[in-house]
Amino acid sequence: MSIRRVMPDIRSEALEESRDFYGLLGFEEVMNLGWVMTLASPSNPTAQVTFMSQDKTAPVVPDMSVEVDDVDAVYEAVRASGAEIVHPLQAEEWGVRRFFVRDPNGRVVNVLSHR
Repeated sequence: MSIRRVMPDIRSEALEESRDFYGLLGFEEVMNLGWVMTLASPSNPTAQVTFMSQDKTAPVVPDMSVEVDDVDAVYEAVRASGAEIVHPLQAEEWGVRRFFVRDPNGRVVNVLSHR
């Protein structure tokens, strides 16, 4: 398995204000679906932060996202471990395949691969 990027997911009702603030630190908007927005460093595109007012298809906003090269293999390993699956593995209309799992600290991790 290979990790492609890791980013914090921040629950926010202030997406525009967050974009403006983090823009002062050098981040630029790279994705905005209205309910979720990702900002990235132009010099290091995998340095990212995501803001969400909600999650369109899942019951909770995750605490972090981990992009992997093979989400199906990670899902099987996590399921076999007995960890709590918070949101089942599924393909999303915005081009990712993902699932949510709760870590030992109670944090929800969004594990995904782009299609």
